[in-house]
Amino acid sequence: MIDVTPNISEVVAEVRDIFERYEQALIDKNVEVLDATFWDSPHTIRYALNENGYGFGEIHAHRVARPPGPGIKEKRIRLEILTLGRDLATVNLEFKVRGRERIGRQSQTWVRFPGLGWKVIVAHVSTIDAST
Repeated sequence: MIDVTPNISEVVAEVRDIFERYEQALIDKNVEVLDATFWDSPHTIRYALNENGYGFGEIHAHRVARPPGPGIKEKRIRLEILTLGRDLATVNLEFKVRGRERIGRQSQTWVRFPGLGWKVIVAHVSTIDAST
């Protein structure tokens, strides 16, 4: 039987730390950290605002091509981390989009792989009108 105990405190702390490292790498355009965060697999998916990445290779290519800059996140509204057991987590972030009356939503599914550690296997970023 697998353990799906929700939000074991030390697991939540681990996921929060690696999520924050990823967020800082987005700001810094640190492709090495960004790549290390995602599972190096053809099965990994990242839907972003202006592209879809199917497989690690496409995701990496989009990261390299992305111009440097502050990104779209002006301020955080809500961060939710859910862990189930010690090897599965979801991270959901709601944020104010910089310079626009839009709300951004970012979701990630994380798996802890033996020998690899925590990796994002699926990610999605989208925006909605702030009045919604």
